[in-house]
Amino acid sequence: MNPRCLPLLVLHIIFQRCLIKAFAPGSLPSSQRRTAHRLCSKEPNSSNDVAMQDAKKTNSNEKASLDSSTFHSTKQIQPPNGAHNKRKLELAWCNHDACYQAIREKVVGEHNHMELTGPATGQVVYSWEQYSMESASKATAAVKKLASPPAVLILVKRGEEELFQIAIETIGRLLEIGVQVLVDSTLMGELEACENIDVESDLIRLFDPKPVPGFGSGEQLLDSADGSSSAANGSDGSDSKDGQNPADLSDPDLIVTLGGDGLLMYAGHVFSGPVPPILPVAGGSMGFLTPFAREEMFEAILISLGLIEVEDEEDDLENDVEFDSMNGSVLALTQRANNNMQIEATTRDGYNEKSPLAFGNNKQICISMRMRLDCRIFGSDGSLRSRYAVLNEVVIDRGSSPYLASLECFCDDVHLTTVQADGIIFSTPTGSTAYSMAAGGSVVHPAVPAILVTPICPHVLSFRSMIFPDHVVLRCYVPSDARSTACVYFDGKHRTELHRGDSVQIKMSAHPVPTINRADHSADWLSSLKRNFNFNTRVRQNPL
Repeated sequence: MNPRCLPLLVLHIIFQRCLIKAFAPGSLPSSQRRTAHRLCSKEPNSSNDVAMQDAKKTNSNEKASLDSSTFHSTKQIQPPNGAHNKRKLELAWCNHDACYQAIREKVVGEHNHMELTGPATGQVVYSWEQYSMESASKATAAVKKLASPPAVLILVKRGEEELFQIAIETIGRLLEIGVQVLVDSTLMGELEACENIDVESDLIRLFDPKPVPGFGSGEQLLDSADGSSSAANGSDGSDSKDGQNPADLSDPDLIVTLGGDGLLMYAGHVFSGPVPPILPVAGGSMGFLTPFAREEMFEAILISLGLIEVEDEEDDLENDVEFDSMNGSVLALTQRANNNMQIEATTRDGYNEKSPLAFGNNKQICISMRMRLDCRIFGSDGSLRSRYAVLNEVVIDRGSSPYLASLECFCDDVHLTTVQADGIIFSTPTGSTAYSMAAGGSVVHPAVPAILVTPICPHVLSFRSMIFPDHVVLRCYVPSDARSTACVYFDGKHRTELHRGDSVQIKMSAHPVPTINRADHSADWLSSLKRNFNFNTRVRQNPL
């Protein structure tokens, strides 16, 4: 070896061992690590070097102590003096139109913990601030204490003479205590033929509502947009005995429907805007939405108006229960004096069923805020063709065409799916037990704020029913390459043909339909499922 290269070789070996110490100190044996340490480090020859090494040891010990305390405790270290705290987090609801301050969600604590203030929905109740009496015999005095007599709109199913007689009898009793009664032209004709009713009384008024501005189609919609139609905010003249102004949409304090579910839907169609509380009385064939019996109609009206207080019904419930010795169960009438006297068997063995609260208990009336859909049809040029408030469902199908319906659907302007099926259903929770259920959709509690989308016989296996929150805006249009047109229906009515380029926009309506519960929204809904559909009913297995 050339002697001149020896110093270079020694420097190369020293430099290599220094690198090994810096990057992989554990890869060398202990003897080599000591040699490398002696070659790569120098002894502290000054006080500054000693201080620096002591500071490094102190920082290392503090770091080890900090790691240990963090491992054994989840308490966070407070920032040093002068350090900034965490910024406050704020929540808001931002929909398609604007942003709102969050109501249900909130931020608590210094560390921005997000929590919910409570459930999204609940049982809604209403109560009157006027006087309330103890019995129906004192209801007349209660009415006299009011600034104006309460007004009740009574709608009766047409073609049922028995129902008209019940309505006439109830109207006579309401007039005796001073309650104002609003009737349509059909019921007014029945009252004129009755000798016991004075149709010239100031307490009887003809209900002849004007169209709600902004709803309808054709000339009605154009007149509402131009403002030429009369506003549906009440009559503009004073009432007189000789010539009374017809009652309008803002006059009734309570709506009573004596019929079936179709009559309730009709009332929702008439009141496309705000709707007063509706008392649904059973008078139809099924009565899924009508929990009250016709025999209790008069008393239920007085309680709903806050004119009488509720008496204890424990004795009545005991009289309505009979023991069935055959199967050891209790037969509880789900609806006292129901028109068909249908009985629901409730087994109490091993389960103490909570008795429902009396109707109007503590001067509070339970209601179901039934969500509606605000539906609009737009032409290919973007013009508004029609607008309707829907209680059950919107159906877009192929109509009389032999081809499949072809639709492009969007959710908040995001493409949802391409529909190639017989049609598609957009349903409310109330309508989930109607056409949507027959098409395979889910059954949804009426208090759930949601919009159901259910396909009708889709030509693909993966298209299933979906549930969207109530704040979304859904839109479907007929594409330009569709083989044929489509048809849209609103609660089974107002059939409209959709041409290529036409679209249907569906969103939550700001005005729900409040229906009065006999017990509460869950008890009435489950009772209707069991009574009308025999929900999940089968022979009970014998014990082992």
